[in-house]
Amino acid sequence: MSDDSCGQRPTTNAGAGAGAAHPAPAAPAAHAGTAGAGAPGGRRLSPGIVVLSGVVGGISLTTGALLAGTSLFGHAAGAWVSPEALSPGLIGAAMAGVAPALFTVGRARVWEDVRTLVIPLVIVLVGLFTVSLLNGGTLQAAEGGPLFLALFSLGWLATLGLLALGAVGCLAAQYRTPAGRTGGAPDASTGGVPAVPMPGWSKPPLAVVGSGWFGIGAGLLVFPGFWGALVPWTVNRADAQGLGVWALALGVGVLGALAEDDLTRVRPALRAVPVVALSAAVVLAVHLRTVDWTSGPGISLLALVTGLFATGVSGRALLSRAMRGSAASPANDPGGPGPMGPPGGNGGRATTDSRR
Repeated sequence: MSDDSCGQRPTTNAGAGAGAAHPAPAAPAAHAGTAGAGAPGGRRLSPGIVVLSGVVGGISLTTGALLAGTSLFGHAAGAWVSPEALSPGLIGAAMAGVAPALFTVGRARVWEDVRTLVIPLVIVLVGLFTVSLLNGGTLQAAEGGPLFLALFSLGWLATLGLLALGAVGCLAAQYRTPAGRTGGAPDASTGGVPAVPMPGWSKPPLAVVGSGWFGIGAGLLVFPGFWGALVPWTVNRADAQGLGVWALALGVGVLGALAEDDLTRVRPALRAVPVVALSAAVVLAVHLRTVDWTSGPGISLLALVTGLFATGVSGRALLSRAMRGSAASPANDPGGPGPMGPPGGNGGRATTDSRR
């Protein structure tokens, strides 16, 4: 509307009241759009990502429970032949530990709320499939292992291939999904939940944990001959690279959470991290005598698993405390919705402080 048209409005009280009444209904509606069905500040979550996460979650839960369970009884039931039962047990523990979080991906509406969990998932699927192909000669079917394990290894290879291909396709489709409207508060997450930045004291230890997992994973994956000798138990090339894939994915997830700097954006990852750490700790505890805990790598492994667990628990505690504080004092939140405040041009929020 031009300035001239604004100048033609009546200056009577009735006219002014009518003119001021127009923006009032629109302000709460705009804010409701931000807090409701919209996807402010991000890409709407692709249905393919939701389906992929559910399928992988179901497969990971059953397969991971099989690998971890047999490892607890001292049997190496992995897809490839392993010198120790610990390595396939740790891979199974990670698979089973991440599964519950994968089932919650469908609750999110925007991609940014789940990418710290889904991107590491894609790394695991593609990485494990590549490792299985590169070490095809050590698969149970190639080594002539028991019939069940031989069939398991063939099914492992075929399933991983399909899932890896589907994961890459779903990820590409997700990034082709147009971003949603950015109207409303820029720091609002899905559902109108305000952003919860990480406290400054948490960032240095988080960077250390993420860098440690990332560095160890990259070393085991790219140089398994050198870094595999530093693992505090006996591993072969396939074990070293398989463990390296998971370590790399964990490092990417932790560093990705650090880059997000918003606890509301990493809630699915926060659900996965402590469960993975606890599952791995149980397997390590059962095979306590297998690990050389007095060595440098043994101490580093203990510190990294402890740091992973502390990261998930502290992150969830900080987020819960912030949510309780926000719910307890909504009137003191200057960025929150103000449906009871006086109408105005600030999205229905009061622009003055009555205490001043």
